[in-house]
Amino acid sequence: MEYFNQILKKQCDRKNNSLCIGLDVDNEKLENRSIEYMKSYIFDIIDATITLCPIYKINFAFYERLGTKGFEILELISNHIGGNAIKIADAKRGDIGNSSKYYAEAILDNLNFDAITVSPYMGEDSISPFIENSSKGVFILCLTSNNGSKDFQSKIINGLELYKHVAKFSLKLNKNNNIGLVVGATKTDQMLDLKEVSGALPWLMPGVGFQGGDLGESIKIGSKNNSIAIINVSRGILNYKNGTIEDINEAANYYTKQIRQYL
Repeated sequence: MEYFNQILKKQCDRKNNSLCIGLDVDNEKLENRSIEYMKSYIFDIIDATITLCPIYKINFAFYERLGTKGFEILELISNHIGGNAIKIADAKRGDIGNSSKYYAEAILDNLNFDAITVSPYMGEDSISPFIENSSKGVFILCLTSNNGSKDFQSKIINGLELYKHVAKFSLKLNKNNNIGLVVGATKTDQMLDLKEVSGALPWLMPGVGFQGGDLGESIKIGSKNNSIAIINVSRGILNYKNGTIEDINEAANYYTKQIRQYL
């Protein structure tokens, strides 16, 4: 069995790309708000970008809000992508061990996602159930791009910012080579120091596009130590021009060309 981080690298190498498209589709903003239209629209996005894109990130909030129909779409998205790209469940789970065990079973086994985002706040026993299967990945929230990240993540503990403690903790847990970090692309000033303590862990990097993160610097710093800098773009692709499938394909091509300059 291959380790998740090896599978991730193979997908990126095969497509010569580290673009991650965020499928954060809000049906209320579509020309047709029906669930069926939303589903077909998402499938069309995948079909139009799958030859370029090695990774998709699906923010569960956009689907869970729809109840049972939303969970059905999550399952269908996972099946539609299949093994043609990495599927990251952006679910930000993290609970006591027994609860995390069932979250892992629900999302990584039953819905068959390849990886999941996890909060480290409750410690090792809340993360362990997600990393038991070495072929499935976990991206631990570390240095995020939202404004409120400074409330906790930059607090100094024993001379180190909390986010550096999270990185060191994640590196120690990475016995199955299936852990990565979520690092906001807007955090350029902190990235170099963070890279020194995070080793070769891959970084999932939201914040390029609408939030103004520097794509080039994100890749150059995030890929140090023979690592992978995954550039996540959601609104910058889905909302490009008029948001038609042709527009989305054009945006995906644009970001792919930008990324390939640094690979």
